[in-house]
Amino acid sequence: MENKVIITVVGKDTVGIIAKICTYLADKGVNVLDITQTIVQGFFNMMMIVDITGSTRSFDELQKDLEQLGDEIGVQVKAQKEEIFEKMHRL
Repeated sequence: MENKVIITVVGKDTVGIIAKICTYLADKGVNVLDITQTIVQGFFNMMMIVDITGSTRSFDELQKDLEQLGDEIGVQVKAQKEEIFEKMHRL
């Protein structure tokens, strides 16, 4: 069973955002299932669906680490479990 998590990244576009986020995830054993990103008028927006089944960190630890990484690189990073994300974004 997959443990899917939705990760969103928003902020002013700078070099290396994707690399830093993906390097962190790879180092922690997180598998990226899907990724999309856009840049609109200098603002970066990325959404990832990841599987944390093989992660060396708990969901709570990943969530805190990603928020801290976002602070370090000047973007906002949020991680939510897929089922919570779906319930929050139902039409």
